[in-house]
Amino acid sequence: MTHPTELPFSPAAERNQGPILAQLQALLPPQGQALEIASGTGQHALHFSAGLPGWHWQMSDPDPSALATLQARRALAEPALQARLGAPLALDVHQADWLPAGHRVDLVFCANMLHIAPWSSCAALMQGAARVLRDGGQLITYGPYLFADLPTAPSNLAFDADLKARNPAWGLRALDAVQAEAQRAGLRLQARHALPANNWLLVWGHGNAPV
Repeated sequence: MTHPTELPFSPAAERNQGPILAQLQALLPPQGQALEIASGTGQHALHFSAGLPGWHWQMSDPDPSALATLQARRALAEPALQARLGAPLALDVHQADWLPAGHRVDLVFCANMLHIAPWSSCAALMQGAARVLRDGGQLITYGPYLFADLPTAPSNLAFDADLKARNPAWGLRALDAVQAEAQRAGLRLQARHALPANNWLLVWGHGNAPV
């Protein structure tokens, strides 16, 4: 049997899962269905599901090795937690159909994807979320961004340079550009919450209440 220490592990996810969960608990209703995009190691999914007992949390990832990690981590969870965690889906944001026809969710959650994926992933995320969200549902994204109205921390500038050196298609995204893609998909920025280490939790939804 796989031991937790044998699975891929993200120190960053371990550090930020507490602050993110606190915001989710403040923002979300007691019950709902969530679809997580790019679940990676699954640490967030298990932590959030444990802290949001009224929510069914669906993990997904496009990478077969990540899917194997997600399945293994889910198998190690307590039975009650497993029941609230859907078997991980193979899902690339660029695909047309994220979920079975007619299936909708209350939350699409995506952490730390936009800056380590091609820019086309931003439009795909917004368009896909707009398709699968129920009325009143939210897309919540987490990560570092570049703001026109705020100075960029030196650490984020260095991080941006490092990302672009590793892959020219990567890099921190300007919030204005992300908002433009969201608006094309029919979504608006409803709230933004500062979190530790110069990261932000952004809340998007249908409607006309941009921040």
